[in-house]
Amino acid sequence: MTIKRTYQNEPTLKDVRRFLRAEGTSAEKILWKYIRKNQLGYKFRRQFSIGNFVADFYCHELKLIIELDGWTHDSSQTKIKDLRKQQFFEGKGYTVIRLTNEEIYGDPEKFIARIKEICDKLSKY
Repeated sequence: MTIKRTYQNEPTLKDVRRFLRAEGTSAEKILWKYIRKNQLGYKFRRQFSIGNFVADFYCHELKLIIELDGWTHDSSQTKIKDLRKQQFFEGKGYTVIRLTNEEIYGDPEKFIARIKEICDKLSKY
């Protein structure tokens, strides 16, 4: 009997996920306030691991990942890591939305409308 590996919520990353949830950025907390508890009609999880990477926000139903990029993502080394992470997710069939902290701190209606539009589009597939 072969056991199928899911690549989701890898047990070895449990402490990392817990730390990231506990030490979330203010932008992550703001976004979470708007997408948690099925407020958009879809269930999202915070700091969910897929393979060896941890997605900031994840919707299993839509295979959708939302990544937030703050000032720490400005270095070329971090941009390369982000690109590898995104390529891994997309290679597994996930859609990745990248938002900046500035977008989150700006107009909530604008970023929520963008996320909702993408969710609704993906739900039709």
